[in-house]
Amino acid sequence: MLRWRLIFAAIIIAPLVGLVVADFHYNFGAPGILLAPIGLAAGLLAAREILDMLRGKGHDPVAWPVYLGITLIFLAACAPLGWQLAKVEYPADCPLGKLGWPLAAAALAVGLVFVGEMMRYKEPGGVIVNVALGMFATLYIGLLLVFVVELRFFDTNERGMAAFVSLLFVAKLSDTGAYFCGKSFGRHKLAPRLSPGKTVEGAIGGIAVACLASWVFFQFIAPKILGASATPSPLWGVLFYGAIVAVAGILGDLSESLLKRDLERKDSSSWLPGLGGVLDILDSILAAAPPAFVCWAAGIV
Repeated sequence: MLRWRLIFAAIIIAPLVGLVVADFHYNFGAPGILLAPIGLAAGLLAAREILDMLRGKGHDPVAWPVYLGITLIFLAACAPLGWQLAKVEYPADCPLGKLGWPLAAAALAVGLVFVGEMMRYKEPGGVIVNVALGMFATLYIGLLLVFVVELRFFDTNERGMAAFVSLLFVAKLSDTGAYFCGKSFGRHKLAPRLSPGKTVEGAIGGIAVACLASWVFFQFIAPKILGASATPSPLWGVLFYGAIVAVAGILGDLSESLLKRDLERKDSSSWLPGLGGVLDILDSILAAAPPAFVCWAAGIV
């Protein structure tokens, strides 16, 4: 299991690093444009896994509003790219702001879920459950993914890339630290009914590794990304960032475990041996993205 986990992690990480570098240096004046298709594809694949798990337990929300809704929310979050590609400054006095676009798209996505159920309605029974599940799948993936997008679009190309990479770097090293600490020292179960493999020692190790990873990132990696615009982040802010990303990631992981236990699934899918599915990879990142964005926006880091 560990061997497959490492092999497929390397297969995913290598091209992702190359794409991140390309998006940083060759983005046609629109930072994030090369990463956006990958983000959308990952979101749609994660949604497919949720729908497949739901169908396995007899639920049947209409699929097309979920896919279309996530696409609209994601594209709305990417709306500022339109101004950048047109070489026009995004209007500072825009009433929607940058977060207003995906919020409006989310409202439209909710309506699409209702439309989907209206189009196939035949008789009473099950509609409310399917509407609720369709909204859940759409907003769980779509809205959380918005904050990953916003981290890449944060401020300048340099600061946006630093914010985006910091999330991936800290969240995934936290996952790795929790896994190895849990395997090596785990004695006390963290949430045995949800995820029997997770331990208190693993969670503490994950938080500690995240704090160390955050320090390494802001001490050595961020200055190389930011260049001349780099300014030191306070140590308390760096450690707080690592801790909050780790805690949010653990909660995100447990949240997905809750879904899988209720739907009686071990992994969201099995196409990545050792890693599970796309949602198994994204769960901690999606949950950690909002607090990570708040930390950058509030100037904590």
